[in-house]
Amino acid sequence: MSLSPNKKILIVEDEPDVVDLLALQLKKAGGFTVISAHDGAEGVKKARAEAPALIVLDLMLPRMPGLEVCKVLKTDSLTSHIPIIMLTAKAEEVDRIVGLEFGADDYVTKPFSPREMLLRIKAILRRGAGELAEEQLTRGPITLDSARHRVLVGGKPVVLTAVEFKLLSMLMHRPGRVQARDRLLNEVWGYESAIDTRTVDTHVRRLREKLGKSAGVIETVRGFGYRLRE
Repeated sequence: MSLSPNKKILIVEDEPDVVDLLALQLKKAGGFTVISAHDGAEGVKKARAEAPALIVLDLMLPRMPGLEVCKVLKTDSLTSHIPIIMLTAKAEEVDRIVGLEFGADDYVTKPFSPREMLLRIKAILRRGAGELAEEQLTRGPITLDSARHRVLVGGKPVVLTAVEFKLLSMLMHRPGRVQARDRLLNEVWGYESAIDTRTVDTHVRRLREKLGKSAGVIETVRGFGYRLRE
């Protein structure tokens, strides 16, 4: 994947050692500009001012917790499209699920491998760069405009995160065809090996909520995956 010279990554983390470790790995990889914030409130301000390509967000932050930062950024039209990778020292499932419910794209638990984090970042950025451009697709009441990153349901705009948009795009391009959870993880998240497939279920649930009365177009195929109703 080619990266532009000004591919900005915002690291919102109060531990200087973690920031330095990630910044070193990203600079070694080349093509990245690293900016950082040391508390949640500063993270929100920098996300709005700097418009980074991706945010690495620690959940345990002073001034404003990471989950609150995630919620604020994902409900703001200026920042809702920016992918977020949550970083947490906690192993509890509830923190991960709540973060995903708020719209985070992925999570990494401390202690983590800097190389793995780099691979996750590149996978998310590659996913965004690979979206089909100059294409408008309509299935029933839903219209997806890839070039403008816009979704209309019954003619009204619906704000989706980057992951939700990609999920809907994959399903709309393959109407009637069942998409296995592990295939969605591979094509939407860019992972070669399966992680917790409940990540997929959480994002599909959020997507259905946003589609409102049209949520029924996404069918669950029990024990396998999802498909878009023809």
